[in-house]
Amino acid sequence: MDKAKIKQAEKLDGKYLLSTSDKSLSAEDIALGYKQLMEVERAFRTLKSTLSLRPVYHTKDDRIRSHVLLCWLALLLVRITELETGLSWPRVRAELERLHLGEFLHKDGRVLQYTELTQNQRNLFKKLNIKLPAKIKSIG
Repeated sequence: MDKAKIKQAEKLDGKYLLSTSDKSLSAEDIALGYKQLMEVERAFRTLKSTLSLRPVYHTKDDRIRSHVLLCWLALLLVRITELETGLSWPRVRAELERLHLGEFLHKDGRVLQYTELTQNQRNLFKKLNIKLPAKIKSIG
């Protein structure tokens, strides 16, 4: 092992290089812009996985604009959720992902029923001004 190369590489740990064509931006503005971009992309990945969307490849302007709008809306929903609940998005998401819809089949039909809400889930729905789901979704 080349200890000198390792030592040199350690100097770059925790640092990243950003470039821009806009010379009027400060280093802080550039860094904040990239951090916000990462947050928008993370929010869109969450949205895509929640909705089970397939990968998106854009070449047409209207599709690119739509993609950016969806990313922005996803981030807006995340920010509203964080502000209203006082919790981070990963924490809210983890709590709400514990809510499940069960399907129970019977010779006379089927019943769709939600799992019992936890107190934390009830609090989240209340803080977000969302009506609690009925325990039984449908009987048929």
